[in-house]
Amino acid sequence: MPGCPGIKQAVQATPGYAYRQDTAQTSLDEIPQLINVIKGDMSLVGPRPHVPGMLAADLPYEHLVPYYFQRHTRDPESPAGAGEWLQGSTVEPNRAISRIDYDLVYIESWSLRMDIMIIARTIRREFLSGSGF
Repeated sequence: MPGCPGIKQAVQATPGYAYRQDTAQTSLDEIPQLINVIKGDMSLVGPRPHVPGMLAADLPYEHLVPYYFQRHTRDPESPAGAGEWLQGSTVEPNRAISRIDYDLVYIESWSLRMDIMIIARTIRREFLSGSGF
């Protein structure tokens, strides 16, 4: 089924990738999500919503991961998150499946304490370790 129609994640050969990479390195690409957090449309922590028809490893997510739609079982009153546990390329099937698995673990074991720990780790990694902007 490779070559299915759908929306692929940007890769180096994608037009405009260098621009996107520059904005990601300076975290400018996170500004729209921050605005959505402030508006209350997204939470600061948790699985990000996928674009409908998102492809992973050249397959629709629901074909690659049979239990994909379980990630949509979170409370509908709970806004989707601006951050993920696992980010990066979904070109490799195992990496894409791991992202869904991490989302499901987060949804099933959510607690305020866990969100605070994720935020603290993010601050330490992105701001204090020098890997952020």
